[in-house]
Amino acid sequence: MNFALIMFILLVVTGGVWLLDVLVLRRRRGEGGSMPWWVEYPVSFFPVILVVFLLRSFLVEPFKIPSGSMIPTLLVGDYILVNKYTYGVRLPVLNVKVVELNSPKRGDVMVFRFPENPSIDYIKRVVGVGGDLVEYRNKRLSVNGQLVEVNTEPDYSYLEHGLNFISTKRFREKLGERAHSTIVNLDAPPVQLAGVRAFPGRENCEYNDEGFRCKVPEGHYFMMGDNRDSSSDSRYWGFVPDANIVGKAFFIWMNFGQFDRIGTPIE
Repeated sequence: MNFALIMFILLVVTGGVWLLDVLVLRRRRGEGGSMPWWVEYPVSFFPVILVVFLLRSFLVEPFKIPSGSMIPTLLVGDYILVNKYTYGVRLPVLNVKVVELNSPKRGDVMVFRFPENPSIDYIKRVVGVGGDLVEYRNKRLSVNGQLVEVNTEPDYSYLEHGLNFISTKRFREKLGERAHSTIVNLDAPPVQLAGVRAFPGRENCEYNDEGFRCKVPEGHYFMMGDNRDSSSDSRYWGFVPDANIVGKAFFIWMNFGQFDRIGTPIE
């Protein structure tokens, strides 16, 4: 469901009725005349829809985390806020950038439109920007020939789909200025080779049993989940173009199953 498009249609309809009432209908009713219901409801809802539309389009937008691909940073059921302007101001619905601001940096947690189906929003971590050489071999990530700094943390366990108990190794990884946690199943291959698709720019990548190496095209980003062995990400479906960016995730505002996560900033 394209919520932005639905909001835009509601805004146009209610705004059109409001404008019609201001310019024409109000004069015809005269002083003290009552509004018909088909005017009253749109006129009442128009200011609310306008405020919500502007907030979601240009400031912040809420999202719900549907999968475990970003565990342990984000859990299933987390409700997060996404900054819509930090990477530039974009026209709503069209998602065309009209004002250049900051660019995504390695380590950012970013929401974007899935390249294979732009009607779906994905959330992953930026591990490579345009021009970077990203490698992931034997469960170690490197960027431009430099191994990413990691430190071992206590093991991490979680329930997958509410049934399977998963136990993994946990590491503190530093991409960019801040560190974040990742989890790794050392028994799983670094890439499920059968799942790699023929994505645009596939010729920039090399895959084998030890992992992969990809040169990120300019204007694109390489994304990976923090749950390295349970994430559908750029390893499998390719690079994210700048035009698909939605915004930067920065805050957990609700989790109805774990109230202690409320107010947690996203590393």
